[in-house]
Amino acid sequence: MPPSCTTVFGGTGFLGSRIVRCLAEAGGHVRIAARHPECPHWAMPGHEIELVAADITDPGTFARALRGADAVVNAVSLYVEKRGGPSFQDVHVRGAADLAQHAGTQRVRRFLHVSGLGVHPESPSSFVRAGWRGEELVRSAFRGAAILRPSVLFGTGDALLGGLEFATRMPVVPLFGSGRVRLAPVLADDLAEAAAHLLGDDAPPAPVYEFGGGENLSYRELVEGVLAAQGRRRLLMPMPMFAWRFLATLMGLLPNPPLTYDQVVLMARDNVPRGDWPGFGELGIQPRGVLEWLGSQASSSTARRVA
Repeated sequence: MPPSCTTVFGGTGFLGSRIVRCLAEAGGHVRIAARHPECPHWAMPGHEIELVAADITDPGTFARALRGADAVVNAVSLYVEKRGGPSFQDVHVRGAADLAQHAGTQRVRRFLHVSGLGVHPESPSSFVRAGWRGEELVRSAFRGAAILRPSVLFGTGDALLGGLEFATRMPVVPLFGSGRVRLAPVLADDLAEAAAHLLGDDAPPAPVYEFGGGENLSYRELVEGVLAAQGRRRLLMPMPMFAWRFLATLMGLLPNPPLTYDQVVLMARDNVPRGDWPGFGELGIQPRGVLEWLGSQASSSTARRVA
């Protein structure tokens, strides 16, 4: 059973909205904390969903969001720093630490913090370094906090497959390096299920969980899978990482860059669990693979057209 009341910061986002749905459908009282909270389109009369305006960069907005909460999930994400907007330090370091500290002063039983695989204190990426520092501060501020580190997320409306679908429209599809870097993409719905499981389990969680999807594949294999799902044939062209870094630096001058330096850094190393920490298997969850999911989506689309 889910906790009596769970506050999900970032509850309107790609992952957070799925965590909210898992908890609500299990019969829990869920509080969506976001800058502009809104009731989900799928919500039914029997769902206990509360909306609270809160900003992770403003601790002054935390009180109402945390009042009476038995558990808290930090699913707030920032992938691109925009001029005049919050920084990685604001969201993933100071914001995460402030939220964990405030939750620690309340009667919050469980705190889940969503991070990602590959965080490292000496990474050339400010995004990756901020993720590492945020984890450290969260653990210090909230004793017993659980850090969730998934590989790259995918699902309906995602950035990963959406970006690849767009890229594969071109006659030539550039690869990151030789395309051999390995990924274990995680379906966001599976990660939401894992979070709900940890919130409902009476046993104390592990300090860290690493999540990889049902398929461990190279970037080239992922691109080939997207092409197959779209029924397209394209030439795949290896492109050296220094060229990607140069391109990302130029794109960083745009208001909304389609590619960032931090994304290039992440694509330079394998993004798969190392097995040092528990994951889906220890929670009794069989994660779905990205190519498996693409196939099921294509089958569903075909069935709808036939009907």
